[in-house]
Amino acid sequence: MSRRPRIDLAGFHHVINRGINRADIYNDDADYEMFLKIVCKACRSYRVVLHDYCLMSNHFHLLVETELENLSLFMKHINSNYAIYFNKKTKRSGHFWQGRFYSRYIVNDAYYYTLIQYIEQNPIEAGIVSKVGEYPYTLGSVIMNKNKPVNCANKSKLIEELSYENVQDMIGVSLDDEALKVLKEIEMQKVIAMGKEKRVAKSKELSEYFKNTKDKIERNSAIIQAIEDGYTQAQLGKYIGLSRSAVSKIVKSVYSTPDPKGN
Repeated sequence: MSRRPRIDLAGFHHVINRGINRADIYNDDADYEMFLKIVCKACRSYRVVLHDYCLMSNHFHLLVETELENLSLFMKHINSNYAIYFNKKTKRSGHFWQGRFYSRYIVNDAYYYTLIQYIEQNPIEAGIVSKVGEYPYTLGSVIMNKNKPVNCANKSKLIEELSYENVQDMIGVSLDDEALKVLKEIEMQKVIAMGKEKRVAKSKELSEYFKNTKDKIERNSAIIQAIEDGYTQAQLGKYIGLSRSAVSKIVKSVYSTPDPKGN
């Protein structure tokens, strides 16, 4: 049995976590503010840019860009420090989060802009508000209401590309069929880092992935398939005679290359 790989590659990531048993993780404005302070401190420590966020009562969405391969360390800082703060404030004990976190690696602009819409429209889908800008705990709302964003979002692409006048045009329009298709593809990605990294059974032996590979392209495809089926980069490196960092670069290059079909 092997762990499904956690995607720590440098680049854009959509990160989600929620309270254990879907319990509320924010009780008042001070809690939302403290969470964002902790996020910004982690951004400074781990060289991360916050591009968008939505803080719901019992879960959060972050769209971040990592410069280094340190997403897990970044999220550990946020999860542990906020749990300590909230538990101390409310005099509770025990597990706070449902798991470590979920994340998806964003591979192209179609994914990025669809996720922006999805993140910003979470409060609308939940029936809390009727339009973008009414729910205060998203970056789009901050921009639309001409409030000062948190420091770790100063380099956000959302801030660079949006103004009060065009925020509704970009993120206030309901997701169309094409956007929903893209979103579905994101949700179906096998490269997902899950809570406690559920163990998955390897579907076949490593030798089966590589027995018919004739060149590096086919070898790299075999590497990706083996990783998605549960093998680790270290296991693959040992088997094919490459360092773990070399395998990591191959994985990164594959997932960073836009699909010629636009998917």
